[in-house]
Amino acid sequence: MPMNGSSSLEHTQDQFPDVADSELPIKNGTPSVAIVILNWNGRQFLERFLPFVLATEYENKRVIVADNASTDDSVDLLKRRFPQVEIIQISSNLGFARGYNTALKEVCSDYYILLNSDVEVTPGWIDPVIELMQTDHSIAVCQPKLRSYHDRDRFEYAGACGGWLDHLGYPFARGRIFEVCEEDHGQYDHAVPCFWASGAALFIRAAVFHELKGFDEFFFAHQEEIDLCWRIQLAGYRVYVQPASVVFHVGGGTLPQGNSRKTFLNFRNNLVMLTKNSNLREVLWKIPLRIMLDLASAWRGLFSGDTGYFIAVYKAQFHFWGWLFFHRNRSVYPVKKSGKLLGWFKGSVAWAYFIRKKTRFSEIVGNK
Repeated sequence: MPMNGSSSLEHTQDQFPDVADSELPIKNGTPSVAIVILNWNGRQFLERFLPFVLATEYENKRVIVADNASTDDSVDLLKRRFPQVEIIQISSNLGFARGYNTALKEVCSDYYILLNSDVEVTPGWIDPVIELMQTDHSIAVCQPKLRSYHDRDRFEYAGACGGWLDHLGYPFARGRIFEVCEEDHGQYDHAVPCFWASGAALFIRAAVFHELKGFDEFFFAHQEEIDLCWRIQLAGYRVYVQPASVVFHVGGGTLPQGNSRKTFLNFRNNLVMLTKNSNLREVLWKIPLRIMLDLASAWRGLFSGDTGYFIAVYKAQFHFWGWLFFHRNRSVYPVKKSGKLLGWFKGSVAWAYFIRKKTRFSEIVGNK
């Protein structure tokens, strides 16, 4: 079983022909940026939020919508209302991971910004991130500060102010512990390394995206950005958050919180990610413990009346074993390097939250 440091997959440039080694020229000292929005039946979000993206004052940018075979009139809307937006039409709904991998094969740029359709950007949101990444070429990925669209003084669930991971694979963030999102009082307003960047607004060097073979397409959707950031760090690069850039995220635009499909994907993908990015010694004790904790969570959901949650977690367990024995060759594994993991919490965020009743990032990790 290939684990961290023992990958049997080698990088081949011809997996992404015409893109991996080509970049648009820097224009007046400004790197090229491609803002790529993956859309599936998101007409109402495109109509509401695309004007903010198009109004962005960044000289060397392109705005592209990759449509994942929407059945609404998203494409017609784009052609009619936003003719300046480039359109990539994908023949079927490939999910977040494969959808972006497919679209980005056709996009040539220095940087990609993977932007959810349900994100409202603010003036000048691109410059602080690109300036940071240009000053430190070890930074391969960066995210802005994410605040809630509906509660604008509060951090947003899907990344807040930089993602972290505990030693059992549970994700949390500066400003968000499980379901608790803190109010933003500027307490995390410094650019720092983190473990993962939110897929809702993810800046990434195009060359690194292709070097690392993009997202793991087995994931379909959810936590594929955490997996990619883990592999990026193991390859020797770094992940950052730049709070000087702020965006507002609606969240749950495709699959809302509490959706059984979302629960299934999160639990399954998290176990897959933990298995393939850890070494064998870690896997032998972490995976059995995680399975017991996940099952305990499932029973807790059942006793509280959430049958859908219970079924989704058990389904995730079943599909994880299917991946392990039959489908793991479909996954993308870390390259044969050993970078330092930053934004890694050696304790248990679940223990801190559920047992010690710590609900703020600073209470658990400190002033990071």
